[in-house]
Amino acid sequence: MQISLRKNMGMLDRLARLCIGIVLVVFGAFIVTGAIGIFLIVLSIPLILSAMVGFCPAYVPLGISTKRQHNCC
Repeated sequence: MQISLRKNMGMLDRLARLCIGIVLVVFGAFIVTGAIGIFLIVLSIPLILSAMVGFCPAYVPLGISTKRQHNCC
């Protein structure tokens, strides 16, 4: 099975993941302490990374893409 690493996330999807990831980091670092805080920070990592790269591996087997297709000419 070959996985294509083409961008499959639209800007709104990426922005939502980035915002949620940042909120989780803030909660995990400053508001919640202990194991739950660490869990929130770890949970934020894939959200922030996928937002930065524009690729979600979970979308591939489901055939989902939130990226708009540009139809030109």
